[in-house]
Amino acid sequence: MTHLESAFTIDVWEPADGDPLAEPEGRGPATGRTLLRKTYSGPLQGTAVAELLTTQGEGGAAYLAQERVVGDLEGRAGSFVLQHGASGGDGQEMRQWAFVVAGSGTGGLEGLRGTGVVAHELLTLDYELP
Repeated sequence: MTHLESAFTIDVWEPADGDPLAEPEGRGPATGRTLLRKTYSGPLQGTAVAELLTTQGEGGAAYLAQERVVGDLEGRAGSFVLQHGASGGDGQEMRQWAFVVAGSGTGGLEGLRGTGVVAHELLTLDYELP
């Protein structure tokens, strides 16, 4: 396994308009969808487009995302899909996770496998490339 830490910037944060789940009307915490575009720097150089599902309530919050990353890792160009999320709240420890979706690697990143976390504009990933 190789350990990677790559910073990213959020270039676009675009909440979905008219999301029928966004207004709970007494049925629990607000939920929503957001389109996200990112730029990675460091060992992973590239861009990403992600779709996020979010929940925000008085006692906690969570998100789930899938993003397609297109770029260069170890001098190898390609793309892969990263799935990640987090959940926590009152009396609960924040749990964060991320993994490369099996079989999603293309080009020079075909066969990429890995797990880690996405937090505070930093991707931390322990990965293997064949």
